[in-house]
Amino acid sequence: MSHNQLDELLSNPFGEEELVVNKEPEAEKPAKLLDVLPEENRKKAIQLAEQIDPKNQQAIALYGTQAQSKLLSFSHSMLDHVQKKDTGEIGQIIGDLMKKLEQVSPDALKPEKRGLISKMFGKISNSVQEVLTKYQKTGAQIDRISVKLDHSKTGLLQDIQVLEQLYEQNKEYFHALNVYIAAGELKLEELQNKTIPELKKKAELTQDQMAFQEVNDLMQFADRLEKRTHDLVLSRQVTMQSAPQIRLIQSANQALVEKIQSSITTAIPLWKNQVAIALTLLRQKDAVEAQKLVSKTTNDLLLKNAEMLKVNTLETAKENERGLVDVDTLKKVQDHLISTLEETLRIQAEGRAKRLQAEQDLALMETDLKKKLAGM
Repeated sequence: MSHNQLDELLSNPFGEEELVVNKEPEAEKPAKLLDVLPEENRKKAIQLAEQIDPKNQQAIALYGTQAQSKLLSFSHSMLDHVQKKDTGEIGQIIGDLMKKLEQVSPDALKPEKRGLISKMFGKISNSVQEVLTKYQKTGAQIDRISVKLDHSKTGLLQDIQVLEQLYEQNKEYFHALNVYIAAGELKLEELQNKTIPELKKKAELTQDQMAFQEVNDLMQFADRLEKRTHDLVLSRQVTMQSAPQIRLIQSANQALVEKIQSSITTAIPLWKNQVAIALTLLRQKDAVEAQKLVSKTTNDLLLKNAEMLKVNTLETAKENERGLVDVDTLKKVQDHLISTLEETLRIQAEGRAKRLQAEQDLALMETDLKKKLAGM
């Protein structure tokens, strides 16, 4: 350690000189609400502040109550809307669709399965007709369910539009409350920084008792105005909480609409097309089997066409093998459709949970708002 450093360390043994600490820069004060309002609303707030009369002690009790009362009615109507809109019916319709699809297994169209059915019933034509009837019946049921899903989709789209109107209405209440709050803050600042100090100074100079009483009245008015403004801030909080809740419900409904649309326009038609192709190939195969039986009884007549029969048999076998690929495709399509429906049910369940949470939050906010209004 050098001599200079030692002298520096020993220069202030009793801490008589305060250490200079680098202070962190003070955080910037938040901007006033009036400063961040749109120009049009800022002018309205200034005009409203000028209308606040400190001499009218009763008027301050009603300041902003009109907006609060409408907000209370809005909260009640939104709560009522959320309670009435339940997507449980859609979940039941989708569940019915899944049951119908599970009743029809693509494996039943495979040749090995069909051979077993033929042996059990003895006649190929009967087993073909049974499978055909079963698919036709299921197809008709799926068509009816598709109509219900389309109706539910329309209801969800209408619900999204209603929620959009509620969102815009909630935004208007938010802006109106901001004007009330900004006007109250502006008037309060004027009272505390200008009007009250000037009147207090005048009273001290004149020692007029009535002047002192007027100062006290203004201070009481300022206190009540501050409390009233704070109540309006709490009411504004209701609108701030309602906005994301409305958007969450809209988002869940939109996701459900998209899944229903996918089922109606893509998955179900594709499933029906594959069934139609599989049934057509099944009929062709049974026709070939019937032709083989006829060939056995008319063998003498077909001896000269033996080579042609061989070629036809090979082509038919190739066609039958191609039918297996189509059946496998049908099974994949059905698995994809069921997966889509399961995801739709999950989204529907999330939507119901969000609606329930929104219902609880809105009911609590409505109760708090009523208590505040009742206490004024």
